[in-house]
Amino acid sequence: MQAFENTVTIQRPAGEVFAFLADFGNIPRWNYAIEETSKASAGPVGVGTRYRQTRTIPGRSTEEFEVTVFQPASRLAIHGQIGPFQATISYELAAAAGATRLVNTVELEPAQARLRLLAPLATPKIKAAVAQNLGTLRQVLESGKPA
Repeated sequence: MQAFENTVTIQRPAGEVFAFLADFGNIPRWNYAIEETSKASAGPVGVGTRYRQTRTIPGRSTEEFEVTVFQPASRLAIHGQIGPFQATISYELAAAAGATRLVNTVELEPAQARLRLLAPLATPKIKAAVAQNLGTLRQVLESGKPA
């Protein structure tokens, strides 16, 4: 398993940041590799809610993930097939001087045995891409037009 963490400070309240993250339909607005994300289960968003998304990078594919942690304004996590990995992605939010400190932790398990050797080489590039996406998330939220 490969794991990494990125941290970003967003000049918005934690409740607002959480609400935007928990609306997974927003992912294409801040993640350049995702074309569309849609809810695949009924009911309000919470633990157990399932989503389907279309990825365009590194190739076009359909992925599915499920919400595994849902604690408004503080913690959010998902688990599922993300690219060639089974992934757990978590977001920890904390108030920080009128802003929100967001810690994003990503755990990746290659879905295929042949990828296990390549995963350590790919992880730094994936971490950098995730950091770039989190920078875009910050810009979207700080623009005052997240809806």
